[in-house]
Amino acid sequence: MSRLVEHLRTYGENVAIHTDSQQLCYRDLADRVEAAASSLGRDRRLVLLETRNDIATLVHYLGALAGRHVVLPVPAGRDHTAVLQTYDPDVVVSDGDVQHRRTSAGHRLHDDLAMLLSTSGSTGSPKLVRLSPTNLISNAQAIADYLHIDETDIAATTLPMSYCYGLSVINSHLARGAGLILTDRSVTDERFWETFRRHRGTSFAGVPYTFELLERISFDTMDLPDLRYVTQAGGRMPPERVHRFAEHAQTGGWQLFVMYGATEATARMAYLAPELALSRPDAIGTPIPGGSFSVEAPDGDTIGELVYHGPNVMLGYARGPADLALGKTVDALHTGDLARRAPDGLYEIVGRTSRFVKMYGLRIDLQRVESALSAAGISAFCADDDDRLIVAARTGRDAGVVQRIAAEAAGVPASAVRAVIVDELPLLPSGKPDYPAVRELAQEHGLPSAGTLRELFADVLQLDPADVDPDASFVDLGGNSLTYVAMSVRLERAIGQLPADWQQRPLQELEAVATPARRRRFWAATVETSVALRAAAIVLIVGSHAELFELWGGAHLLLGIAGYNFGRFCLTPLPRAKRVRHLRNTIGWIAVPSILWVALALLLTDDYTWTNLLLGNKILGPHDSMTAGRLWFVEVLVWTLVALAVLFWLPAMDRAERRRPFAVAMAFLAVGLALRYDALGLELGRDAWFTMLAFWFFAIGWAAAKATTALQRVLLTVVLAVALQGYFDSLTRELLVLVGLALVIWLPTLRCPAALTAAAGVLAEASLYTYLVHYQVYALFPGDPLIGVLASLAVGILITQLVTMARHRLRARRGAVRAAKLTPARR
Repeated sequence: MSRLVEHLRTYGENVAIHTDSQQLCYRDLADRVEAAASSLGRDRRLVLLETRNDIATLVHYLGALAGRHVVLPVPAGRDHTAVLQTYDPDVVVSDGDVQHRRTSAGHRLHDDLAMLLSTSGSTGSPKLVRLSPTNLISNAQAIADYLHIDETDIAATTLPMSYCYGLSVINSHLARGAGLILTDRSVTDERFWETFRRHRGTSFAGVPYTFELLERISFDTMDLPDLRYVTQAGGRMPPERVHRFAEHAQTGGWQLFVMYGATEATARMAYLAPELALSRPDAIGTPIPGGSFSVEAPDGDTIGELVYHGPNVMLGYARGPADLALGKTVDALHTGDLARRAPDGLYEIVGRTSRFVKMYGLRIDLQRVESALSAAGISAFCADDDDRLIVAARTGRDAGVVQRIAAEAAGVPASAVRAVIVDELPLLPSGKPDYPAVRELAQEHGLPSAGTLRELFADVLQLDPADVDPDASFVDLGGNSLTYVAMSVRLERAIGQLPADWQQRPLQELEAVATPARRRRFWAATVETSVALRAAAIVLIVGSHAELFELWGGAHLLLGIAGYNFGRFCLTPLPRAKRVRHLRNTIGWIAVPSILWVALALLLTDDYTWTNLLLGNKILGPHDSMTAGRLWFVEVLVWTLVALAVLFWLPAMDRAERRRPFAVAMAFLAVGLALRYDALGLELGRDAWFTMLAFWFFAIGWAAAKATTALQRVLLTVVLAVALQGYFDSLTRELLVLVGLALVIWLPTLRCPAALTAAAGVLAEASLYTYLVHYQVYALFPGDPLIGVLASLAVGILITQLVTMARHRLRARRGAVRAAKLTPARR
């Protein structure tokens, strides 16, 4: 009986294997392994094992080792022609079926050879890593030591058994009598987590892409009471993601181990202790027990190639059957990674010696380009193809932005970069990047072509046409409530009636719904309800202030529409950082021009004080000035958005809103109503109309944007009607706001004459600047309120157009500067 079988038997009735349908104790596993070893033959043989994460595969893997055969694990369901033809294995095991290809051993196998593995999980290559029993055992014991694995642990097999990382999970747990949950299910499959919870799983392993999937399914909110630790290896994970998962680990009561390894070192070479994942997420940590590093750097340089020494370093490579007779041909592993040892003793990877390409006379680090894209929140793989840089990025990204960031990071012209947007990034079975597949993608996909709508999007959003991806939507491209008006009006003219959710549809889909025949019909035009109400509200505000008529309530209507647009354009499916950045930009679009106008008015008039310059007059006073409350709407809106930006910067709030968008909006509405009804006993009386206590109008608009059912809209309408009752002490004012916000709740668009649609769009787009300047403009026409109102609207429209023109010129200048910077690279 082999030492491996004896080792398994020592753990007796401990459960070794869990599956969906059965459990297997160590004693029974040992019996099966012993039988499998016999079925493979008495002479040492080369055994090709097609692997799945199931009992049959595990038993034959252990059987091959127990019988001192040489096992070559390969992923099931793949083409292994190259390996079969090159190495001509004696035995092939597939789905538990043992096929003897000859009656006796056909290869000369070195006594120390136990396993052959494809490098980095690649398939189809005859270049294999030769591993010995010492390599396997020493690495399994080292991993078990620093992870503190014992008999109570149960690990799920989240990685292929043909991949050294996946195999190391199996080896290290069987070395300590721990349990394994054998499954091929993805971490995105709820059945995986049901099995994990049912068998009280304590750990699982993941490559960087696994953690990207975990973020998509809100892993941090899962209830996993028995989870003890999670390991990450298989490539560098962005430090910011390491930090996020370290935070999740801290709050969830488990540990995160970030590890560094290679097939040539059996699996692991270094690990980052969990307590350092928060403070040093950019480091690979320290060598595993029994191993050591050296950095081979030029004299005086602290950065050089990382070299690993340890008993787990491979015997050497095999490129053909003759190499199977070789003994140990390497003493240390030259990793090919550029590294340094930091003052705190931790090792850091700073680049890759083999991922440099020459383009335009420049030596370009492809890993650096990928890191620059990752820092911008873009998951992408980079490869070279002759004189071009190929970048594959996942769906939802803007190809133009990907192209520009990659070009700037590489220092080459944008024309030298080809960005391809794909549903999923190409991966090897190991979960590592498949760079040859990235090159193939460049042949299958072309760069987006420029078209009319593309130029329209670029014009309104102040982008280069090349930066507008046809697969991106208005929201994806950075559109917000301020650019929404201009885009909706101009888009209506270009393609006819707009779909209700046009702002979230890809540009190329909008081209497909164009209806030119309808555009010529007088009543075929539609206008967004929010756009029409913004136009109407600004006319009501200016007209009432100039005393042309008296119809109050326009500002409160605008506050509700602002909340509606907040829900649509700021709380999108984008990542949290981008949500907050989008919200920050929206605040800037409102606050900056407001402050600039107040500064100008302070120089020319006595209308404002220094507190207006801070947009804080309603908070800081003075409250007795005739002009004290003129900018109350801007102040309330800006500080509301600032407070929400702070709140949604918090991961917990962000997660809650994504899970229950309507419920969260209603919770904020409840807070607003508590202020409206003075639940805190502040007794601000009529002043509450014009302070942060008017927040409930914003909240009800926000909830309207998130309402998806008729019942939710009915609830909002009832709340609106009840809350307005007696709010203004003016039935006319209350009815005006009620009707306006009810339209927002129930009707996304209105049908009206085309000429009226265009006028509404112009007025709505200029509403902010009109609101800011109208106090000073209509005052120039005392005794003639009609001219004062028309002049105010005209000046607001004029300033809007001038700002748009200035932004166009600034964009052109930035493009010229960027081109000038790239000129040396072209030479």
